[in-house]
Amino acid sequence: MTVKELELYLVGGAVRDGLLELPCEERDWVVVGATREQMLELGFKQVGRDFPVFLHPQTGEEYALARTERKTGRGYSGFSVHATPEVTLEEDLLRRDLTINAMARDRDGRLIDPFGGQKDLQRRQLRHVSGRFVEDPLRVLRAARFAARLQPLGFTIATETASLMAQISASGELGFLAAERLWKEMEKALPSPAPATFFQVLEDCGALAALCPAWHPGPEDLRHLSDSAVLSERSSVRYAALLARQPVAVIEQVNECFKAPARHRELAMISSRHGADCHCKTGDQALALLEGADAWRRSRRFADFLLVCRAAFDLDADEQDRLQQAARATARINTKAWRAQRLDGPAMGERVRQARREKLDAWYGVRVNDSDPCDPPPE
Repeated sequence: MTVKELELYLVGGAVRDGLLELPCEERDWVVVGATREQMLELGFKQVGRDFPVFLHPQTGEEYALARTERKTGRGYSGFSVHATPEVTLEEDLLRRDLTINAMARDRDGRLIDPFGGQKDLQRRQLRHVSGRFVEDPLRVLRAARFAARLQPLGFTIATETASLMAQISASGELGFLAAERLWKEMEKALPSPAPATFFQVLEDCGALAALCPAWHPGPEDLRHLSDSAVLSERSSVRYAALLARQPVAVIEQVNECFKAPARHRELAMISSRHGADCHCKTGDQALALLEGADAWRRSRRFADFLLVCRAAFDLDADEQDRLQQAARATARINTKAWRAQRLDGPAMGERVRQARREKLDAWYGVRVNDSDPCDPPPE
């Protein structure tokens, strides 16, 4: 047998996005009628010892043996997988989450759509394939993620699917999902065109209450997230804007519930602690903000912090630019003369701080109008 002789079908997102005339990010294939041994003989590399997914030796694309799944335990991993040459394409598509993801194309490009995915694309509906949707709690987050991605095209979650999502949320199954797996879904949702939709859907079906009981994002939090999406594509900025108005204790719990990476955690915490102080009118206020946000050592994070302030604390673009320039102007202080005086560490640190305060006092002591922004004070 050769690769050309395999019974292959393009499936999933590539089919869906092709019909929506969206860019195809990746292609996945289903192989019907083949065995693990045949795939290995053809040079494919298996992904995991017990999972029937293989990587093409040249393209790296995923080729999965047609399979069925049976619920055997709790959570995302509580399934037994059955992959034999007898499993049909339709049986493989039946196990999928949404009808728009349960379509395939054969080698000739013919569409195979046993569950009405194309019709749901036309209706702009996210609808479950079968009642087995409830067996996998991760599908609640996946449905919310697709809602966030496709909301600009008018997609909404079908009423009956939303009911099943609420059923899963109330069942306790979400509690068996690994936090790292939760973060993978959130990480994919945050850069989407409408990230606030992801969290609104989870809140509406009770999933957020089940996953992180201490956190209930309100309309203002979601608005801050939407505003940040206009300003930045960085997921850390969007995450921090969503949480910036929350108490530190709540942010700590959210960070733990979803195992957010360090850069997301830190930016959210800095924004909560110092974002309300971003409207600086004096040198002392600016110094306190720059110190609190660790602006000189973490200049990239400080730039992101100012974007969060734009979204969540009404910092305007002129104020943002003023603070960014102030940080750059005070980042480097000439300490040559003080070193000659053999100042020790604390004394040197205080002298640098005093020099920065003097620069910022001069900066904020200059009268500025909107059309004539001040130049940085001289070194």
